[in-house]
Amino acid sequence: MIKLLRVDHRLLHGQIVVSWFENVGSNTILVANDIVANDELRKSAIRLAKPEHAKLVMKSIDDSIAAINSGITDKYQMLIVVESVADAEKLIRNTHGKITSLNLGGTKPREGTKNYSKTINLTALEVDLLTRLQQDSVDVYIQQIPSESKQKFQK
Repeated sequence: MIKLLRVDHRLLHGQIVVSWFENVGSNTILVANDIVANDELRKSAIRLAKPEHAKLVMKSIDDSIAAINSGITDKYQMLIVVESVADAEKLIRNTHGKITSLNLGGTKPREGTKNYSKTINLTALEVDLLTRLQQDSVDVYIQQIPSESKQKFQK
């Protein structure tokens, strides 16, 4: 069961481990990222942030989609972390209703982005992707840590 899908450019870090992992009742963290899936150095760094009692899986976006659709992940209480809105949108679209909400936790300022909160900076294309997800009944919200109120994403 997917407990949380979070966009965070930092992927796995203390805030996720300390705040989100326990709060949503996860036992597994899936880092879905094409670069990390093929980079042993980044995998090693991410493993250092893993909670001791957690299962950690690092897969490409396509392999993550295949695993979710196969049903093999159904037995886990999964927190999924992706680096970008585009990766989140691809996961949501290709898992056929298994992911119904999207937590925007952190997207760094980049050229062409507009600031939407203290931690969310989005391009026009990302805003369009999020708006289309909302039109398809995906709950898209900004929330950096669980103790903060959810803020519905609005363009």
